[in-house]
Amino acid sequence: MELRFVSLPSEEEALDAYSQTVIAVAERLSPSVANVRLRRGGGSAVVITPDGFMLTSAHVVARTRGGRTSFVDGRELEFEVVGSDPLSDLAVLRVGDESELASAELGDSEGLRVGQLVVAIGNPHGFTGSVTAGVVSALGRSLPTRSGANVRIVDNVIQTDAALNPGNSGGALADGRGRVVGINTAVAGVGLGLAVPINAATRRIIGALMSEGRFRRAYLGIAGGPRPLPPRLARKLGRTAGVEVVEVVEGGPADRAGLRPEDLIVELDGTPIEGMDELQRVVVSELIGRAVRARVVREGRERELELVPAELDG
Repeated sequence: MELRFVSLPSEEEALDAYSQTVIAVAERLSPSVANVRLRRGGGSAVVITPDGFMLTSAHVVARTRGGRTSFVDGRELEFEVVGSDPLSDLAVLRVGDESELASAELGDSEGLRVGQLVVAIGNPHGFTGSVTAGVVSALGRSLPTRSGANVRIVDNVIQTDAALNPGNSGGALADGRGRVVGINTAVAGVGLGLAVPINAATRRIIGALMSEGRFRRAYLGIAGGPRPLPPRLARKLGRTAGVEVVEVVEGGPADRAGLRPEDLIVELDGTPIEGMDELQRVVVSELIGRAVRARVVREGRERELELVPAELDG
């Protein structure tokens, strides 16, 4: 009887493409993810510059000005909160250290596709450098946020089935090349995690927090919601909806401009408005103190009003 010996694959050969990708992302990104430790609770943060700027969730550091971070290499460093923006659930921290930190590369969530591999790195329950993997299970989700009496919807939130647990908040959600495309923010249910996207809008927020310690937003002083346009007006404007004014804050910019409940906003500063997401994108810091035209429909008739947005007191 002839014996045949079959050579077994090497350990590297035995790893499938999925495993190799997750391992590569973990090895590249884990040194950039810190465990944020506070007196009560904690979370995670991602180093975004070699000189110590870090990105985390605003709710992680909501009641503190500083604390301690720890890294997978054993270093423990003090941090201070540079700036926080609860309405995007993003905050920037700064640690002081003589040696350079390993900084992560920020990607762009706009290129993500449903079903794409993503890797989450953070510190669930304080376990430093924990790695989970999954896919983008949905895009374009909305996340309500609050700062005092102000409520805002974060657009284009990433939904993933990569396991997230308490302590993952503020950690990295990375694509298959190790680029950070989101900051993990919430557990929406079993197998459902949400991450604030890294895109052009959030990069502006991050930049402002790093340089000014805050992000300025314009304020109209209304509460509203989407409402279908009357058929005749929809045909004329070439779109189907606008934003109905539900409530006007007394003494606010909209009130001073003459906006009323039940007015239907269809255009602001030359930009068509079909929903609250478009309205939020238009009402930016550049409009603060500047007179802008609002095109509204009142009792079936179009009219123009001039209003001057104020700065939102966050």
